[in-house]
Amino acid sequence: MQTNSPISDAEMERRWAIARRVMAELGLDALLMQAREDWIGGYVRWFTDVPANNGYPRTVVFFADRPMTVIEMGAFGTDRAPEADDPAWRGVGRVLGTPSFHSIVYTVDYDTALLLDALKGCKRIGALVPSAMPYGMIKALSEGFDLVDATDTLDPLKAVKSPEEIALIRQIAHLQDQVFAEVCDFIRPGVTDRDVSNHAEAVGRRLGSDQGITLGLSAPVGQSSRFLNRPFQTREMQAGDHRAILIEINGPGGLYLEIARTMVLGRADDHLLSTFALMKEAQDHTLSLMKPGARPAEIAGAHDDWMQAHGLPPETRLYAHGQGCEMVERPLIRRDETMPLAEGMCLAVHPGFDDGRVFAVICDNYLIGAQGASDCLHATEKKIFEL
Repeated sequence: MQTNSPISDAEMERRWAIARRVMAELGLDALLMQAREDWIGGYVRWFTDVPANNGYPRTVVFFADRPMTVIEMGAFGTDRAPEADDPAWRGVGRVLGTPSFHSIVYTVDYDTALLLDALKGCKRIGALVPSAMPYGMIKALSEGFDLVDATDTLDPLKAVKSPEEIALIRQIAHLQDQVFAEVCDFIRPGVTDRDVSNHAEAVGRRLGSDQGITLGLSAPVGQSSRFLNRPFQTREMQAGDHRAILIEINGPGGLYLEIARTMVLGRADDHLLSTFALMKEAQDHTLSLMKPGARPAEIAGAHDDWMQAHGLPPETRLYAHGQGCEMVERPLIRRDETMPLAEGMCLAVHPGFDDGRVFAVICDNYLIGAQGASDCLHATEKKIFEL
């Protein structure tokens, strides 16, 4: 089997070498991760280049001295060795399967039973975000092994992108620019918010995206156009309406970026224009602080100070964060983040506020260079689009 836009063998070897360094530092026999979807399930994707999907658990065991074991949805008794030249199973020596579902309580522990079998002979196990794994799995691992949380050791290394990843990131920014441009051509009175998202998704798929979300609701000028998902995207757009849109889809290599702009079917009023200009200034202010070694908590505090100095509310959302195999990954730009910025990281920066009349927002991606934030990765003009 062949996945869409696979990562190169050399990049996979680079990632595995990083993992082995982490394991040597922590004295681990194996490193464990699990995901159930591919929006925020990037450890599984980062190690195997294959995501989890559809809410089905995919558990990966990375060993210090032998190929990986993958446990995933399958028939009872599945225990096979993939073909050595199968690109969908690079680095995987054993595949175990069981039909388990997180919605069926008595099946949840089936994966744990297979995992314990796969870990025979191991003593010290590292887990990635163990608090997000099933309780029964962590309980069994804690009782049978010396279990270590390896997340903080791997995360800073995973967050720094390789030259291959950076090249893919630039392609994804271009892909998202194309999606936005085609959405602008598509929007007109009479289409629903759902139609807009459907079109954006179709364009993204045509251009090579596999997954992601498109958020936004239209509203008359003078009412906030907020980022909400498909169940709420029922309104029919009319002349004079505006719509904020967030295109947060992946692209080549399964990496995520995101872009947000606001469009108007007609002319924007002064309030919409002025508040967008403020958010562009807020984005520029944050970018001026994003340098290698900078502390996210200090950047977040400075952003709140800037917002309040301009008569705006302090941030209560997540307004800037890392991206890669995860739609949201570390470092987060907020007060509880401990990971400093480093050269090679990729971050989305999307300040915003909602005053009831407008949800003022802008979103783009940037790389951290030796001297600070790069030029914007997206080429889409930073303006309100009057269509």
